[in-house]
Amino acid sequence: MTDTSASAWNTKPVGDSPEVAISLDMVRRGLIVVPVLAIICGVIWGADGVWSSLYAMALVFANFLLSAGIIAAGSRISYAALLSGVLFGYIFRLALIFFAVFIVRDAGWISLPAVGTAIIVTHLGLLVWELKYVALSLAYPGLKPAQP
Repeated sequence: MTDTSASAWNTKPVGDSPEVAISLDMVRRGLIVVPVLAIICGVIWGADGVWSSLYAMALVFANFLLSAGIIAAGSRISYAALLSGVLFGYIFRLALIFFAVFIVRDAGWISLPAVGTAIIVTHLGLLVWELKYVALSLAYPGLKPAQP
């Protein structure tokens, strides 16, 4: 007698991995707002705010791309690898962001309020902005198809 639940976890998902396209699209949109957020942080926190916001936005972009890479790699292996990658990848990426901020916290060019604000605003802003471009349909997972 075979255990069918164990074999279901070893099955590979079928289809493309839309998360990479979505993450690249978010980074592309994020590059549009980099100057705006850097100027706003510069007005509030000065030159340190500009450098801090640029550092924070680079962390956010790297986080989105790393997330998509982990999901895409896990989905090529099995459902168990996909779910493990999502869970442990989230914890790993949070730790990376923490340590990336922790190692520069005493640098002369850093403004921690600017870093924190830029990380939160960039993450949430890009996720909300991307909702407009994501097809919430199983027929077109990922980005909406181009309109004719």
